[in-house]
Amino acid sequence: MSVSSAAIEGEIDVSSSTAKHVQLRDILRRHAQERCEPGGAFPSERDLTERFGVARMTVRQAIDSLVAEQVLERIVGLGTFVRQPKLDLQVKLTSYSEEMQRRGMVPDARVLSFEQIGATPLVARELQIEEGQPVVRFRRQLLADAEPMSVDENFIPAQRVPGILDEGPPSSLYNVLSERYGLIMEWGEDTIEATAAQPSIARLLNVDIGSPLLKIQRHAYVSKTMVDFSISYYRADRYKLWVPLQRPGGRAPRSYNVKRY
Repeated sequence: MSVSSAAIEGEIDVSSSTAKHVQLRDILRRHAQERCEPGGAFPSERDLTERFGVARMTVRQAIDSLVAEQVLERIVGLGTFVRQPKLDLQVKLTSYSEEMQRRGMVPDARVLSFEQIGATPLVARELQIEEGQPVVRFRRQLLADAEPMSVDENFIPAQRVPGILDEGPPSSLYNVLSERYGLIMEWGEDTIEATAAQPSIARLLNVDIGSPLLKIQRHAYVSKTMVDFSISYYRADRYKLWVPLQRPGGRAPRSYNVKRY
């Protein structure tokens, strides 16, 4: 889609000691941030060259700088686009809905499965139970502003949540565990790694097969007892990982903060 640069405000000052590509970068950054929609197409290099009366290399330098700043992104074969802002992926046992609302986004969830199954070798090992033991599987596609953000799958030993399947999928799993079963998640351990989107996950997240994802495996505990094992796949183009650090004995850092069920 061709987008005109005619609406971009600002001009290059040829008498300024500031390099032309730096001036153009600032003009384009302001336009992208104040006048453009995230994910929207950006004018072509040829159009910008004609609009500002500068060399193609000057335009390319300005665009390269904005790509490095993650203001714009290039998609091979399609052109230049305003980059979607990435959400901080911070670690906290909290509500996904509350987190998205705090960010001014409308949360939603599509239930993919809510059922009792026998624990697979992986799930049995992670939950430290016998293979084949009944577990409740809760798998969802989480969305914000109607856009897929992640695919999450929880496994809970069925003996800990009798009757949970009788009332249908909960809107907040952790609220049900707390209010109905007295299972308040006190702490957890996350394993975070980069992975590539397999066909089934790519389809649910609306990304290309092989696209980079953040994969988080979580073990959540009540006291010393593991109650929940989960696997989540986050779109790497919509999330960035934030991890606080501190020296031993130093002041406690700000609290962690990850979307959670």
